[in-house]
Amino acid sequence: MPKTIKQKVKFKTTPHAVYEALMDDKQHTAFSGKNAKISRKAGGKFTAYDDYIEGENLELVPDQTIVQQWRASDWPKGHYSIATFRIKAAKNGTELVFTQTNIPDNKAKEIAQGWIDFYWNPMKLFLEKK
Repeated sequence: MPKTIKQKVKFKTTPHAVYEALMDDKQHTAFSGKNAKISRKAGGKFTAYDDYIEGENLELVPDQTIVQQWRASDWPKGHYSIATFRIKAAKNGTELVFTQTNIPDNKAKEIAQGWIDFYWNPMKLFLEKK
């Protein structure tokens, strides 16, 4: 049975800076320490974490919304989740509400922790240095 995760994160920066950290190849590579290639167009492909993650941008609204068809390389062949990043200004910074649906049941706990360890925490450090 596929799983859904939902996480909320606050960053002490602007919505634009959060969007760019996720969508800009160089910034994504810088905060993650792993190679990323990201199309900035809906329908465009992306890879991250040295090709461990791959997918396609379904919807992009600069500084507000990113919706991606997303999969990890160790998932069953052809299995994709939908990752949605909703970005909005909040008191003293930016709030990101993240939802990921259709995660393989046996990977949900690992993926949920991975977003914290490999995305939100390093992004906070990266964005607060800018």
